[in-house]
Amino acid sequence: MHYILTPPQHLQAAIGLPASKSISNRALILHALAHGHTRPENLSDCDDTRVMVQALAHPEADTLDIGAAGTAMRFLTAYLSVTPGTRLLTGTARMQQRPIGILVDALRSLGARMEYAGNEGFPPLRITGTRLTGREVTLAGNVSSQYISALLMTGPVLPQGLTLHLTGDIISRPYIDLTLRLMHDFGAQAQWTSETDIAVSPGGYRDTPFRVESDWSAASYWYEAMALALRTDAQAGAVLYGLSPDSPQGDSRGAELFARLGVQTEFTAQGVTLRAGGKPATRLEADLVDIPDLAQTFVVTCCLLDIPFRFSGLQSLKIKETDRLSALITELRKLGYVLHDEQDSILSWTGERTAPHPAPVIATYDDYRMAMAFAPACFRVPGLRIADPHVVSKSYPHYWDDLRKAGFGIEEEKEGEDEK
Repeated sequence: MHYILTPPQHLQAAIGLPASKSISNRALILHALAHGHTRPENLSDCDDTRVMVQALAHPEADTLDIGAAGTAMRFLTAYLSVTPGTRLLTGTARMQQRPIGILVDALRSLGARMEYAGNEGFPPLRITGTRLTGREVTLAGNVSSQYISALLMTGPVLPQGLTLHLTGDIISRPYIDLTLRLMHDFGAQAQWTSETDIAVSPGGYRDTPFRVESDWSAASYWYEAMALALRTDAQAGAVLYGLSPDSPQGDSRGAELFARLGVQTEFTAQGVTLRAGGKPATRLEADLVDIPDLAQTFVVTCCLLDIPFRFSGLQSLKIKETDRLSALITELRKLGYVLHDEQDSILSWTGERTAPHPAPVIATYDDYRMAMAFAPACFRVPGLRIADPHVVSKSYPHYWDDLRKAGFGIEEEKEGEDEK
């Protein structure tokens, strides 16, 4: 199935954003490790959080199938290693192609009992919870921050705590800081002791009330829509509820980058108001190593605004829901933009164009961020089609409903053939 998208003539939106998936899934693990009775409030209703809730609600199950939820796979791998019982942790075919060996090796070095039930280095995993007696782990800093967060969250329940040494470049540091802040909220003691070392004290967690804030990653698609709408309508505006200026989410940095693309952010007691914020930059260069989940948003926005760019720090994109670097290059070529990939970590556009497809259909590769990042492109691409639009349920289930509320036209079309 495809959605055919039409932009509103005048964008004036007031959007209740979904709760943060990143915070929700961490809070659920911390709540479980605290053996808490006060469940976190305002949890995300996306697929990734639902499977986490389901898995934690049925600890007696022999098999836990988390579908395509990468966060759940990594966090539960660590959680189950310290939780009594033996379980098979599995997921979709794509999930079984996403590496997890680095996390498994780190947990094994602490004493975890787990084995591969399929291919070495990949899910599914058979995990037997046990008492982990190790206390130190050394890990490359350029691995997924979810591996690091998974280890950190188990640290307080280890008899001797945990000392984590990170080597080389540390990517996605804001996600590590987010994890440490939430651990603190649940009563644990954990902090950076140097630029590369983190110490976690033993002592466990405490049951505590907790409310999840709105998702800055989801907000980025409305910033994108604003940037594109302002190209022809200087009076466009949007209100996004539930965002705060002191958010622990690294993706809040997106507001700073969008200021360079002509979108002004004003914080209010309810959230943020977006308005025109001056002339956009003529070129954008940025290191997105700390905010890789916003890469698709900025790549699509800059192309559609005809702003050449060079974004570095994208090495983690190849092991996401799809190879996002390749997907962006392929799909933007359909719209007439020729992008270049350097060293599997840098994506750039010099302004080079090619003939666009006459009726482009954007393939989403079972990746929710592809669907959401390309949808606002309808401001510049008449009749734009998005394939498999249901993928947004993984992170922002009401995305299409919110677009309709904001005046976007969305027409359903049956898929005639595979467009990938």
